[in-house]
Amino acid sequence: MKKVEDYIRTIVDFPHEGIMFRDVTTLFADPRGFRMAIDQMLHPYAGVEIDKVVGLEARGFILGGAIAHQLSVGFVPIRKKGKLPGTTISQDYKLEYGEAIVEIHDDAIEAGEKVLVVDDLLATGGTAEAGIKLLERLGGEIVSTAFIIDLPDLGGRARLEAMGMEVHALCAFEGL
Repeated sequence: MKKVEDYIRTIVDFPHEGIMFRDVTTLFADPRGFRMAIDQMLHPYAGVEIDKVVGLEARGFILGGAIAHQLSVGFVPIRKKGKLPGTTISQDYKLEYGEAIVEIHDDAIEAGEKVLVVDDLLATGGTAEAGIKLLERLGGEIVSTAFIIDLPDLGGRARLEAMGMEVHALCAFEGL
C-alpha cells in the first residue's frame, strides 16, 4: 500500500547544488495521493473546533483550500508582500539568502478565532513563524500547524514547538 511519501518526487540539486528538493506537485497530481494527504492532514483535527484554515504561500493555498472545504470553514491566505489588495499587516523573516516579508489582510481573522496553519513543507520554520506572528497580532488562537513534509535536520519543528505550537507532519525526510 502506497504512503504519502511514495507520491513525492525528489529532485537532486534543485534549486542549488546539494539540495534534495521534495516536490509535492506529483502528490497533488495524483487523485489517490492528494486525497490521502488531505484525509491524513485532517485526521488529528476530528472533533477539534477550528474557525479558519490559513495557508502559507503558495502550496499551502492548495492544501489549505481543500482542508477548509472539508472542515466547512473559511480559508485565509498569508501572501508575499504586495500580493494582497486590501489593508494588510506584515511580518519580516530571515531566509538563508536574505529576508522576506509576508502579509495578511488586517480583517482576515477576528480576535479569538481558532486557526489551523497549513503548508506543504516545514524546513527552518521561518515562514510559519512569521505567519503565526501575524495571526497572533490579529488575536487568532493557533490550534495547530500541519505540513505534509518535515525536514527535521533544518530545525523547523523545534522552532515552532519552542513557540508553544503543536506540529503535525505526514512524513519526514533526512537532510536538506
